[in-house]
Amino acid sequence: MLAAVPNMAGKKNMSDKTGVPKRGDIIDHAWTPLAKQPLPAGRPRSWYISHNRRLKAMRLAIALLDSGSFSPDEATNERIRDTAEFVGLHRPSDATCRMVRRMMQAQR
Repeated sequence: MLAAVPNMAGKKNMSDKTGVPKRGDIIDHAWTPLAKQPLPAGRPRSWYISHNRRLKAMRLAIALLDSGSFSPDEATNERIRDTAEFVGLHRPSDATCRMVRRMMQAQR
């Protein structure tokens, strides 16, 4: 499997470091999370609110899909909120629950 990886001479490697990889580091394992980057400054407050809501909805949609809920009809507000509690997120609002269902409905 490693033979399919192109030559990475001169690239930084994460094997000698501990912790979260930074931008430009090679990710050795798929389960290693990326480092959080600060949000850009100078945007209106509404942008930050909608951005964080989209991220939360995406996390919840992924968790629901992983748990076996593949249809937006199966994702009721209570099921989404129970999933949020299980994953460790704050209780989502009705708007976030609608966004989760829209993300699950999107076919790309």
